[in-house]
Amino acid sequence: MMPYDYYFKPTKAIETEDGIKAQSKRGAFAKSWWAQRWIAALERLVDAGRLSRGRRYARKGQVLSIDETKDGIVARVQGSMRTPYKISIKINHLTDAEWDKVFDALSEQAIFTAQLLAGEMPQDIERAFERAKVSLFPATHKDLPTDCSCPDYSNPCKHIAATHYILGERFDEDPFLIFRLRGRTQEQVMQELRKRRAGSDEITEEEAEGVEVVIPLEEQIENFWDLRAPLEGFAVSIRPPAIEMPLLKRLGEPNFVSKPGLQSMLSAAYQAVSQKAIQTAFKDTSGEA
Repeated sequence: MMPYDYYFKPTKAIETEDGIKAQSKRGAFAKSWWAQRWIAALERLVDAGRLSRGRRYARKGQVLSIDETKDGIVARVQGSMRTPYKISIKINHLTDAEWDKVFDALSEQAIFTAQLLAGEMPQDIERAFERAKVSLFPATHKDLPTDCSCPDYSNPCKHIAATHYILGERFDEDPFLIFRLRGRTQEQVMQELRKRRAGSDEITEEEAEGVEVVIPLEEQIENFWDLRAPLEGFAVSIRPPAIEMPLLKRLGEPNFVSKPGLQSMLSAAYQAVSQKAIQTAFKDTSGEA
């Protein structure tokens, strides 16, 4: 019989130049709160040693590919063997009945619909799922079945952990990814919310505050440039958007632009414009930043 150490002797991964390197070089992987919740769900399920190796794999570019399927996520991770390991991450879909309860809960808050339309994940959205007695993010091992073709006896292993970290950065870019993994696309979510909002005859106080009476233009020409209300207490929040290039991401990549795509081509320009706008906004009256 072979010694125990023969099977579990530490190995070194084969380095590759073709992998997906994490944007994070140190510290936290995720920027948005929803991506952080995904990472937190992973870190509750994996031991510290494998998490550490998984982070190192993600930053070195050992994850060769990661793709969505109808059942979840499939990926390939380059380990110590010549053939990359195959990873599958499944997230159980909510049933139609569960989604109906979620949509009912979401539609009760107008702010949820507004934020989702803007491509943002509402901070309190998990409460709506809790009211429907379901969870948006994986809470237990049963919610997140995983598999890897490597010989490690532990599941999740470091290869699965590396995939999770790269996937966390995908959540930063696309908050609706978690909805798709739970069984509904962005279009399906918005369609159901619009349907429920359209069928509501009552206007809540929260919604009423945002309703503006439309006055015909000819009746307001004389005082068109006058302030309708004093500016005292008018709050302005100057900060970069929670999601970079939200409009482009909602529209999707045009088919007439070659790889790496329009978003990648315009990313630097968007960042430069955002930085300049913030510098201008915070410049004092003397002209010094």
